[in-house]
This record gives sequence, C-alpha cells and structure tokens, in this order.
Amino acid sequence: MLNENEFQSVSEAALAALERDLHKAADRHDFEVDRNQGALTIEFEDPPTKFVLSPNSPVRQIWISARVKSFKLDWDPASKNFVFEDGRNLHKLVADLVSEQIGEAVKL
Repeated sequence: MLNENEFQSVSEAALAALERDLHKAADRHDFEVDRNQGALTIEFEDPPTKFVLSPNSPVRQIWISARVKSFKLDWDPASKNFVFEDGRNLHKLVADLVSEQIGEAVKL
C-alpha cells in the first residue's frame, strides 16, 4: 500500500491529468470542469447534474460520486493508474460516465 506522501503525489498527478483532458473534452461537449481543494467536479446543465471526484487519503483511493452511484478506485502499481474493480482505469471510467450522462461518446 502507498504511504500518505506517495498517495498524495500519485492522486494529485492523476486528477491533474484527468482535469486537463476533461477541459479539452468540455470544449467539444456541453459540461464544465472545476477543481477546488483537491476535489474535481464535472457539472452538466441538462439535466442539472454534478459528478465529484476526490482523493480519500485514509483508504488510499479516489472516490467518484456520479449517476447516483459511488465508485472507489485503488492504485494499481503495475499499470501506475487508479483502477475500478471492473478493470477500467480512472480516465476510461470517467469517459464512460460522462458519455452516459450526455448521450454521446467522449474520449479522454
């Protein structure tokens, strides 16, 4: 398991990279991206919806609250990525969730 400093470093890097890619996608699709105090939010206007992604230091996971569900991603040292239990990495899972929300394919 990652120690606290390692987790802070890899989760910050993962969320920063995701934020950059989401901003690029937001230019092509209809949603907003914001980062505040470590949490990343994705907001949609129609219908009004918000996804929240945040690091959870005590359990060393990134948590996503989206589409009336929660997703908990663990660090996978082999792929050097946060991964959901079904094998999707952070970028893939978020792309899938955003795609479902807006009804069109989003690539991150």
